[in-house]
Amino acid sequence: MGEHDEIDEEAPILSIAVAAELSGLHPQTLRQYDRLGLVVPARTQGGSRRYSLRHVEQLRQVARLSGDGMSLPAIARILELEERVRVLHRQVSELEQRVRAELENRPGARVFAAGPTGAVVRLRHGTRVRRATDIVLWRPRPGVALPPEEE
Repeated sequence: MGEHDEIDEEAPILSIAVAAELSGLHPQTLRQYDRLGLVVPARTQGGSRRYSLRHVEQLRQVARLSGDGMSLPAIARILELEERVRVLHRQVSELEQRVRAELENRPGARVFAAGPTGAVVRLRHGTRVRRATDIVLWRPRPGVALPPEEE
């Protein structure tokens, strides 16, 4: 398998029998979890349930939590919150990529300075101008006392 042949964990490709076997649960338990809204598989056009590898992991998690004595409504809430966190993580990653691209490509990222001849010189972002070429304009603000001039 090449590097682009990764298995899509979200792809609903497993029948209920395969998902039951992989999760270690009875198919009837999977049907019950579906009815309760715990782990809801995709459906084919004919109405057959199709599970993804992620569904199988959720089924295993439900079995573990249920075995630990947690109620099904509490488990449903945990799965719901975990899904929300997953979606938010994906959105944050996408936004970080967009911000990074925006910062790298925005026009304001260019810096200009006056060269020794007075011409406008473009600088790479982050480079400093040599002190000899710095020109600082200073205009006192009204109401600010000036220091006494030295003799």
